[in-house]
Amino acid sequence: MIKLSNITHLYGDKAVLQDLSLNIEANQLTCLLGSSGSGKTTILRLIAGLETPKSGIISIENRTVTQNKQILIPPHHRHIGFVFQDLALWPHLTVYENIAFGLKNRETTPKQSKKDHINKTVFDMLDFFGLQEYAEKYPHQLSGGQKQLVAISRSLVLKPKILLMDEPLANLDVKLKRKILQHIKNLSQSSIFGLDLSIVYVTHDHKEAFAIADKIVVLDKGEIEETGTVEEIKRSNNKFMKYFLEY
Repeated sequence: MIKLSNITHLYGDKAVLQDLSLNIEANQLTCLLGSSGSGKTTILRLIAGLETPKSGIISIENRTVTQNKQILIPPHHRHIGFVFQDLALWPHLTVYENIAFGLKNRETTPKQSKKDHINKTVFDMLDFFGLQEYAEKYPHQLSGGQKQLVAISRSLVLKPKILLMDEPLANLDVKLKRKILQHIKNLSQSSIFGLDLSIVYVTHDHKEAFAIADKIVVLDKGEIEETGTVEEIKRSNNKFMKYFLEY
């Protein structure tokens, strides 16, 4: 589904990723797990096309999207949704308007007016996440967990094939995290709204990763230390893994 081959990426003179290769399988929830500075967010940004590597190839669905410093397929043609850590909700728009924003430039079927199509799509999403009663609220009127769900909904209404999530739960308490994690798990296990979705989720918290991941990729200083299922990671004899999982 997503293939990174021999990726090297620099910030200034510092190599953040060094000759990294990684395969991310389709229709799975893959967690990129590691401490700050391990390269997790950089990988997401390279996949999305928000940055370009110094060298290496990135392919999505067997199409080369980036080769060395050249972008071959621009971000808006990669069928990717991105939930940023700061959420980036528009404060002057309601929940409904935030979710509907990206749909306004999309075509709809001849049998259905654009307004009706947008309305149905948005309310289907609100219904799935239990946000119907908040449709006319503004972001400042929502709880932290509700804001997270609006940000996820805004990405999903565009029916991406890949959803990238950059530490979206970092500022939530344990109870809210559990609720949102269950929503994310539901997304990864069922095809809702005709979505055939692959999720790449960044976290520094191994408990989060263990709660939702089909596959975990553990990173340290721009290199892959370990990959595997939750059980495989827990049983790992890798010295770094044993140290990391103590915290």
